[in-house]
Amino acid sequence: MLPLLLLLLEMAHGLEVLGYTPTLASPSLGGLTTTSTFVLEQPRCIFKEAQGNAVIWLVVAVPEVVADFNNSVGPGTPQRAFQGFPASAPAYMTLNTTLLNYPCPKRAKEITVLRVGSETSCAGDERRPTCNGPLPGPGPYRVKFLALEGSMPVAETAWSDSITLRTAQPLSSIPATGSSHSAGMIALTSILSILFAILLAGLVAMLVFWGSDACGGSSTFSKPEAVTVQRYNTHHVYDQPAARL
Repeated sequence: MLPLLLLLLEMAHGLEVLGYTPTLASPSLGGLTTTSTFVLEQPRCIFKEAQGNAVIWLVVAVPEVVADFNNSVGPGTPQRAFQGFPASAPAYMTLNTTLLNYPCPKRAKEITVLRVGSETSCAGDERRPTCNGPLPGPGPYRVKFLALEGSMPVAETAWSDSITLRTAQPLSSIPATGSSHSAGMIALTSILSILFAILLAGLVAMLVFWGSDACGGSSTFSKPEAVTVQRYNTHHVYDQPAARL
């Protein structure tokens, strides 16, 4: 009964429910979810020009409060502060912007995504209740976009499906020896390393042998043969007795 009354109250205040459900970005981008973040598609061509003066917020909530969520509780209040999520604030509001930042149509090959949970500097700063801080656990979480003019909600999307983040694997759960496939790869790598070492040692030995042989050939000199000089006397030398031996 209470959700119906809230819906009737919002309709009486002119709240427009848009036919759009927030979704995760295309899987081709990769990294859609981590242990503390997830990536959404931007709500392009969803809000109308009549909401051009409104501020568009992203609402992140635990699934248990979606049915009874109260749009009249605005951002910056303790019930919507990131620093209290989810213990004292089961939902928070962040990533506020105007329709100008969600232009229509989307240009070809343009990446239009929002990473939820990417700000770490303001996670513990209570002066920044609208911080886009890291998510505190794997979830699940549900999100929607809500347009406010001042404090008045004027348009909203549907709630997304549940979004569950990745869970970090404990170090103790990682096998120490690895799988049989990795053990085989280690053995093959070891064999190849040994063969490479043998080949390298043979190459070094060959280079040393060639180097010593080349050095020996250049430093060995053969003993020069004795040069025999034959004495030659011309015929007129014999006419001089003093020259005869």
